[in-house]
Amino acid sequence: MRSAKQIPLGSPLNLISVEEYLKLEQDGEIRHEYVAGQIYAMTGSSREHNLIATNLISLLRPHLRGGVCRAFVSDMKVEIQTSSQRADFFYYPDVVVTCDPQDRERYFLTSPCLVIEILSPSTQATDKREKRINYQTISSLQEYVLISQDEIKVEVYRRDKNNNWTVETLGKNDDLQLDSVGLTLTMADIYEDVFSL
Repeated sequence: MRSAKQIPLGSPLNLISVEEYLKLEQDGEIRHEYVAGQIYAMTGSSREHNLIATNLISLLRPHLRGGVCRAFVSDMKVEIQTSSQRADFFYYPDVVVTCDPQDRERYFLTSPCLVIEILSPSTQATDKREKRINYQTISSLQEYVLISQDEIKVEVYRRDKNNNWTVETLGKNDDLQLDSVGLTLTMADIYEDVFSL
């Protein structure tokens, strides 16, 4: 994920509604993430970040072609509702997959099965804590994957049959098994043109 900067909104009582946020995102040139009424502007990403995202989408797209699953890159938001009445969060993951035919909103997804974030120094704390906790509230989500851009390291958070989350850390000699979409990636696949393996 790209690094985020908070846009000053004044006092804590001056929060933006979901409707205002969605209109801002549709009409604006700068992307923002929405966190409980506050918005955070998204900034650019590194060369390594872009290469990893491109590698992932170039492998996911042909694998999913012809089926019900769809893969999206960083311009597609994911809505997270922590209550049944309203959305509290909208994030822009680096790569997201939905396999739900009913997940048809034009500008955001509601039922992802796979979310992948590429870590950077400015975002990794948020990706590992806040976003992980919030993403894991989505009932359709099966895997949340964090990929380092500075070293060959991948963390996979996976929902088990009992609805508990496990974590697996992968290194240079491991493969990334994406059970949610039935695809196995090597580290050479993920880090092509980033690191020599």
